[in-house]
Amino acid sequence: MKMLNNTSTMMTNLLLVVALISLIVGGVGIMNIMLVSVTERTREIGLRMAVGARSRDILKQFLIESIVLCLVGGFTGIILGHGAALLVESQLNWPIESSPGAVVAAVVVSAAVGVVFGFYPAWKASKLDPIEALRYE
Repeated sequence: MKMLNNTSTMMTNLLLVVALISLIVGGVGIMNIMLVSVTERTREIGLRMAVGARSRDILKQFLIESIVLCLVGGFTGIILGHGAALLVESQLNWPIESSPGAVVAAVVVSAAVGVVFGFYPAWKASKLDPIEALRYE
């Protein structure tokens, strides 16, 4: 019985490490997308700052975009995962039970990834010089 419990703990830890690596890879992807978005919209950012937008307004805008991007991905994953579970239940007659706590945790983690990995691009956008941004081609 001790060996079975140890194996279960090892598998749980392995799944946790795989999930963390997946979150980091996904977060880096989000960060890259947001950095490209900041670069492509440099003139827009400069224009907004020139007409009165504060740095924190720009920061909030890009953080919200990052969070929304992550939440859309999170909800898509939840829907696909639930659909796959229903497919397994119908085809293999395995009992499947959805956990509302796991769904809430997935949404919270998805939003947290958006905040953590979206902060640097948002900060970079908020620190642009309006004059230089308007000159940017």
